[in-house]
Amino acid sequence: MSNLLQEAKAMAETIRADRHYLHEHAETEFDLTETRRYVFDALTEMGYTPEPCGKAGLVALAGGKRPGKVFLLRADMDALPICEQADVPFASKNGRMHACGHDLHTAMLLGAARLLKAHEAEICGTVKLMFQPAEEVFEGSKDMIENGLLENPKVDAAMMIHVTANVPFEPGTVIVSAPGVSAPAADYFTIRVQGKGCHGSAPNNGIDPLTAAAHILIALQEIQARELALSDQAVLTIGTMHAGGASNVIPDAAEMGGTIRTYDEETRAQLKTRMTEIAQGVAGAFRAKAEVTFGSGCPTLTNDKTLCADAERYVRALLGEGRAFTAAQLAALAGGSASKSAGSEDFAYVSHAVPSVMLALAAGQPEKGHRYPQHHPQVTFDEDALPCGAAVYAHVALRWLEEHA
Repeated sequence: MSNLLQEAKAMAETIRADRHYLHEHAETEFDLTETRRYVFDALTEMGYTPEPCGKAGLVALAGGKRPGKVFLLRADMDALPICEQADVPFASKNGRMHACGHDLHTAMLLGAARLLKAHEAEICGTVKLMFQPAEEVFEGSKDMIENGLLENPKVDAAMMIHVTANVPFEPGTVIVSAPGVSAPAADYFTIRVQGKGCHGSAPNNGIDPLTAAAHILIALQEIQARELALSDQAVLTIGTMHAGGASNVIPDAAEMGGTIRTYDEETRAQLKTRMTEIAQGVAGAFRAKAEVTFGSGCPTLTNDKTLCADAERYVRALLGEGRAFTAAQLAALAGGSASKSAGSEDFAYVSHAVPSVMLALAAGQPEKGHRYPQHHPQVTFDEDALPCGAAVYAHVALRWLEEHA
């Protein structure tokens, strides 16, 4: 077990090759035909018997030859509907892009699968490998859980890794989340404003949904400004507004789309209630009607206190003092308190079911040319982080199972 990092570095080219294929063949949401086939074939070649889980997920088991608990490792496989502009030889050309690093996650977990297969006789229990679709739309984790992910065998604890670009840390440096909430709940929403279309030269004959929608957009900002306390951290974003098809016609309807992010369920519920009341009230003032619909979303991601402490010990033992930190330690160095992520993560559903922990893996320093953040069409990642991530996946699972045998 002590040689896992060296073993991972010895297979670095294989992990890179996996990442390049997945990156070049980026797919989104549950439509992961090529990605899923590639992962399935790779696991089968290693000697696993991968099983489908839900709409597009895969699960494989390592160990099970010795009695013990079950530790789950998660990697998400989906990309984003972004046209890639990054100057890399394996760039995606299909209008979709792994701009969040999920290709690295999947390649690292495949690397961990190879390590675990090589050390299978040492596993004190079972490691469950979770390859998940549709994280970007917050639906894949829930779908897999509803289709038996955490059962047969029953999962006792879980871990995920998320790479981070454009950070001032050597690639492969790991940051262990602080106990408690580390990522906000998220909800997508749509506001449809129904008016009455007419010719632009005679607005008195219609009801303008764009005017109502514009006032709704502005009015919603007052929730944060006047209805939430200083401690109620939340973000409400309108990202789309669509209406009409001709410049001289008042359209029949307008539609807005956006997201909300919150760190507790009470604030989340308050926002939803007030958004609906404000949208309907403002629309009514302009003789229109508004309907607010909340679609996919996920709860807060919560880290287990004991598992956070365990993960910190394991990662520091594997990587060394200068390559493993807690969120609190980094905050102390910066003279502040431990910060939470602003990005949501649907691993949250797992974290509400079993003790879980989220790790961040540094994978791109701006001084080395990795100047763009995740979800940017020009983001790039430092592949020197790949072997470290694979080793961390395998090492944490093996150590936790050993200590809890």
